[in-house]
Amino acid sequence: MSHDSTAAPETAARKLSGRRRKEIVAVLLFSGGPIFESSIPLSVFGIDRQDAGVPRYRLLVAAGEEGPLRTTGGLELTAPHGLEAISRAGTVVVPAWRSITSPPPEEALDALRRAHEEGARIVGLCTGAFVLAAAGLLDGRPATTHWMYAPTLAKRYPSVHVDPRELFVDDGDVLTSAGTAAGIDLCLHIVRTDHGNEAAGALARRLVVPPRRSGGQERYLDRSLPEEIGADPLAEVVAWALEHLHEQFDVETLAARAYMSRRTFDRRFRSLTGSAPLQWLITQRVLQAQRLLETSDYSVDEVAGRCGFRSPVALRGHFRRQLGSSPAAYRAAYRARRPQGERPGDGETGPAAANVTGATGVTAPAGPVGVPQPSGPAPSSLQTEGSVPHQSARRPPAALSASLPGQRSGG
Repeated sequence: MSHDSTAAPETAARKLSGRRRKEIVAVLLFSGGPIFESSIPLSVFGIDRQDAGVPRYRLLVAAGEEGPLRTTGGLELTAPHGLEAISRAGTVVVPAWRSITSPPPEEALDALRRAHEEGARIVGLCTGAFVLAAAGLLDGRPATTHWMYAPTLAKRYPSVHVDPRELFVDDGDVLTSAGTAAGIDLCLHIVRTDHGNEAAGALARRLVVPPRRSGGQERYLDRSLPEEIGADPLAEVVAWALEHLHEQFDVETLAARAYMSRRTFDRRFRSLTGSAPLQWLITQRVLQAQRLLETSDYSVDEVAGRCGFRSPVALRGHFRRQLGSSPAAYRAAYRARRPQGERPGDGETGPAAANVTGATGVTAPAGPVGVPQPSGPAPSSLQTEGSVPHQSARRPPAALSASLPGQRSGG
């Protein structure tokens, strides 16, 4: 479940410097950036749709480095403006960054810092979050990015509170989104924030997209181990956990297998994956249950037992929070979509049916690693029939140090 974006906490408006204008949106492009993400803010903010009731923005497309800028398919782009255009914008959008392993140009980072200092709203779409993080604009803030890159962002910039569950995160003057289409969600949210629901709805109709999408990235998460974990000493413990999801064990068990205290294990696990170990385990169990519901005829009670939940009550609660439906409803919907003649049980029906080979080389039940812990007190064991408290849309700043928070904005 994801909170509606309109539930964002009130943020005091930052005053723009005299030369900046609220209606001006600068889009910062780099060579090697994907064309889809780059085109999203150009389409949303650069086309006059006043006839449809959408207030007009003034778009400035700026090159973040010397051109021509090469993009998807070998296309070459020439931006009409340079970094100087950012100095006039009330909003600066970084659509995507070409590589999460290479540093952005320092001149562009300096321009982004100045823009933020002068009151501009800074937006990072997908891997654009890496550019904002490199500029120091995400320090101590909640943020998101594509689920595939969230662990890397969390590990490389530990002061950033990465939440890979969200489609986008609005932290007032700095906003980030998940991959590709989530950039549309965030741009619509910006229009909604600036001009209201009616304008955002009119724009959504023109784009033929929903004005708001519910849920987050959980349903899109990959089911394999991240490559980065392979060389870490904790890889063996993670692989063991994935192989034994059908057993009832808790985080204390994993810490003991790693020969660490619970506190040290929690810290090391979070630094490696960007996730709290308890929520990671719950997510693996839910994804294992999802796979068994798809591939077997086990009852919901049997699925719960084969995924390490003490009871079907615990499975139902966690399953609904992560996937938005009950196990029974999920199975029914999945089977309704399957071609006739395909029957569950055509392949393996036990836990092995959900196995994949992770980066460690160990065949293990699949599941994502970059899912952070919701706020609030967490149970010390997975052997619970209660729920993990869900993150609130409104939280005090003090809570930032206790978990990986973020303005939960489902768009």
